[in-house]
Amino acid sequence: MFAGKLIFKQVMDFVPLPTFRRCVSRYQGDFRVRTFSCLDQFLCMAFAQITHRESLRDIEICLRSQNKKLYHMGIRGTVSKSTLAEANEKRDWRIYAEFAQSLIATARELYKEDSFLEELNETVYALDATTIDLCLSMFPWALFRKNKAAVKLHTLLDLKGNIPTFIHISDGKLHDVNTLDLLRLEAGAYYVMDRGYLDFERLYAFNQIPAFFVTRAKTNMKFQRRYSHPVDKETGLRCDQTIVLTGFYTGKHYPDTLRRVKFRDPKTGKILVFLTNNFTLPALTIAQLYRSRWQVELFFKWIKQHLRIKRFYGTSENAVKTQVWIAVSVYVIVAIMKKRLNFEESLYTILQILSVSAFEKIDLYQLVTERDCKPVNTDTRNQLKLF
Repeated sequence: MFAGKLIFKQVMDFVPLPTFRRCVSRYQGDFRVRTFSCLDQFLCMAFAQITHRESLRDIEICLRSQNKKLYHMGIRGTVSKSTLAEANEKRDWRIYAEFAQSLIATARELYKEDSFLEELNETVYALDATTIDLCLSMFPWALFRKNKAAVKLHTLLDLKGNIPTFIHISDGKLHDVNTLDLLRLEAGAYYVMDRGYLDFERLYAFNQIPAFFVTRAKTNMKFQRRYSHPVDKETGLRCDQTIVLTGFYTGKHYPDTLRRVKFRDPKTGKILVFLTNNFTLPALTIAQLYRSRWQVELFFKWIKQHLRIKRFYGTSENAVKTQVWIAVSVYVIVAIMKKRLNFEESLYTILQILSVSAFEKIDLYQLVTERDCKPVNTDTRNQLKLF
């Protein structure tokens, strides 16, 4: 029988506490705090994410019902709705944003050897945004439309391991293309985007790094063909062209040549036209790169279904950003745990198991894989023979 740590504690052991304390110290998160520290706040909010708690009252009731186990979970302060609400309201959300970024760096290092496309050794990112609708009367700072509020999660996803490397939380009014101004482009990397990011002045900055982009062309784009490359039409390709932009503003903003690839999806019959500044990859690989952009859509769908980011525990901007960044931290912690323990199960399976086992005392590896762990001491020389 395993008589060690609680499952929740075993998961939180993957949290690098020295890094967390540095983030807290940098923003003075525990300044004049006596009983409920930033670590207590993080653990309570992480518990809420893992066990799918609906409200602060829900968190308080669940944790107080297991009051004798809180110390073993790492929670030292008294858990109450008002204390947790005040912590979410006042403690700087940048503590958890910076801590999440450190976890992301660790996860990317663990997943860097994973294969994505055989012909690509460079990093491939997918850039997109998702909108979370809110009530305007409760979230007046997140004005989206006249009678509607919303926040946007602008996310850059590393497709090796589906790890979010950049997240920017804004109100609903910020246009997707403005996110390109916030990115720190990585030399040699590929950035896959939809037509919402088609701004030739901003895309021209990729050539200066240099980095590569793959996006879709708009139907009214004016261009002139310079050269046509041969393609195998049995693969779905229709053309592979080198072009220059001839529009007054587009030609001025992007004076270099572009590559235009037309592809017919064999499943749907839809014609897709891609633009890229990479002239060396096969045309079919360009189409496959854009198809991989769907991973970021699946990531948004996954976190909305399995993490608490559609319903918020507080209404202030600080509380919303705190909850989102802690949710991202939990996602990355589970991804790190999955890699370090060599779990073959999906993140969905692992989180579902953890959600109903947080207070159990069983070995984490045994719980997830349903395998019996061998005892540490296998010496049976002193055991009596019963049969």
